[in-house]
Amino acid sequence: ARQPALPYAATIHPGIAIASFHVGAGGDSLVFFGRIHPDTGTALAIDVAQRTGVPLVIAGIVQDHEYFEHSVAPHIDGDRVTYLGAVGPKQRQEVLGAARALLHLIEFDEPFGFSVVEAMACGTPVISHSRGSMPEIIQPGVNGYLVSTTDEAVAAVSEAGELDRPTVRHSIEDRFDADRMVDDYLALYHRILGD
Repeated sequence: ARQPALPYAATIHPGIAIASFHVGAGGDSLVFFGRIHPDTGTALAIDVAQRTGVPLVIAGIVQDHEYFEHSVAPHIDGDRVTYLGAVGPKQRQEVLGAARALLHLIEFDEPFGFSVVEAMACGTPVISHSRGSMPEIIQPGVNGYLVSTTDEAVAAVSEAGELDRPTVRHSIEDRFDADRMVDDYLALYHRILGD
């Protein structure tokens, strides 16, 4: 997502090492993956999970301790809502690949979402608020859903389970691979130097 006050030579999305991820089997749980803060919608993810009756796995660092204690921790029971804490690269594939969908109900205009692309690299669709860069990443009905309300997010949970996981991965393989990012930067540098 661009900031209107800045001049831009190009938009080059970050890339990830897609080859280090593989399509997971999915499962009967949802996942929240990221920093725990009001901006990232952790409590909203809990609400959606509770309304759908689908268990939620939360992974990430606590960035806002007051928010965690008041809005997240009271719901953690190790059954319907599980908190794993910070998850490193070795666990990332397992956690993201085992989920029905990633809940990414952000409350800010996020410039880019690494967890979104990493989930998709595991074949896991993403349900996100339509803010920041999310409309540039998510192709509704292909690799996830863009929602505006909690009711829409609840409805999307069922629909996400019907999406084809290899198709979800394929939707981002070329667009968000690290090699593509490097090629785009090189092309931009050549264009600027040529000018």
